[in-house]
Amino acid sequence: MGGFFGTISKTACRTDLFYGTDYNSHLGTKRAGLATLKDGVIYRSIHSIENSYFRTKFEDSLDKFIGNSGIGVISDTDPQPIVIKSHLGYFALVTVARINNINELEEELLKKGYYFSELSSGKCNQTELIALLISEGKNFEDGIENVYEKIKGSCSMLLLTESGIIAARDKLGRTPVVIGKKDGAYAVSSEPCGFSNLGYETDYFVGPGEIIRITADGYMQLRKPNDKMQVCSFLWVYYGYPVSDYEGKNVDGVRYNSGLQMSKEDDSDIDFVSGIPDSGVGQALGYAEGKGVPYRRAIVKYTPTWPRSFTPGNQETRQLVAKMKLMPNRHLLTGKKIIFCDDSIVRGTQLKDNVAVLYHYGAKEVHMRIGSPPLIYSCPFLNFTASQSDMELMTRRVIRELEGKDNVDLQEYSKAGSQKYCKMVDCIRKKFNMTSLKYNKLENLVNAIDLPKEKVCTHCFDASSYF
Repeated sequence: MGGFFGTISKTACRTDLFYGTDYNSHLGTKRAGLATLKDGVIYRSIHSIENSYFRTKFEDSLDKFIGNSGIGVISDTDPQPIVIKSHLGYFALVTVARINNINELEEELLKKGYYFSELSSGKCNQTELIALLISEGKNFEDGIENVYEKIKGSCSMLLLTESGIIAARDKLGRTPVVIGKKDGAYAVSSEPCGFSNLGYETDYFVGPGEIIRITADGYMQLRKPNDKMQVCSFLWVYYGYPVSDYEGKNVDGVRYNSGLQMSKEDDSDIDFVSGIPDSGVGQALGYAEGKGVPYRRAIVKYTPTWPRSFTPGNQETRQLVAKMKLMPNRHLLTGKKIIFCDDSIVRGTQLKDNVAVLYHYGAKEVHMRIGSPPLIYSCPFLNFTASQSDMELMTRRVIRELEGKDNVDLQEYSKAGSQKYCKMVDCIRKKFNMTSLKYNKLENLVNAIDLPKEKVCTHCFDASSYF
């Protein structure tokens, strides 16, 4: 997915920029970049973070980032920020984007005489492509509108310009953009979780398609938000950090309420509830409260060297991470009947290993409760399930086994309680040797998020698309 952070202040911004960007580290694992502006000069640096943490790459060179305004990014795609000089002026750009028609747009720009300099394995850098689309406008607002009109997918962005930071949220608001303020400074971020430690208070949730210019004295609207929104429901299930709020809805609160609702329909006889760290914990706390049983930390994460990270793109690495970062507590597991809560089942790599380990360390019964509905479709809007085809999803592999073919009507499989849905879930249960398996119902998740269904994207669960 990826996340960005920008700040503009009446004093040097490097410290807030450094830590604010770092607080987006759970959203990406490939590359990171920072850029600051002072006296008409942009100072930029980009590093790979695939084998080390963001802080270790930038800490020793912070002194080079001079100036009172800057932007940073944790990217799961191409190297960023991109620095451009065009008729609009000198600016740096970071994006959180997925462009499904990138090849067509690249060809269109090449025919117009543009060229791409930031190539990776012979392919154009999508942030550079977005920068070129912006430069086609008569001003920044017009250029961003050009991006909204031409790309298929999603795109939120920050521009570092000589007149301030311009923040633009995806036209359907699939990813969040949040503004914070403190005395003498403003910040804008994909993730507001770091605001409080940096002294900022959340001040404004940028609307879908809205464009805002931010200075050290305040911010002004350059484009009104769209009426329609499709914010990603997976922000609350998986992406988001527990203390973050999106659209005014707290991540951990949603997970807690989701678990609470699920528990009301669960008559399992168990000893306690436990969460798979990190994103399963909030759900498990709600589940335990609803069932009136204790919550226990029967499985914990080894945080010194395995912090929470976004799903690695390499299958072998995913398997290693799944095995190494979680540690079971034999003392709590032995002879116990336990409900474990987890956020989702994508390919099933982590869950398969987790269940086997739980039995190995003495669990008598393993009941798994999943905070999301079954993932039936890969995401065409963000880079979560987009790294694999539909047929790599656990549900789709099981459906192929049940049907004996790939091209089937999936509607009944996404409808909780239907005959085909129940067969699919039971098949997954047997594959993982679980005592029982239950997924959250879509209506429970939407109710827990507490936004109108038409404002929440649930495409990966039911293929719905309102716009």
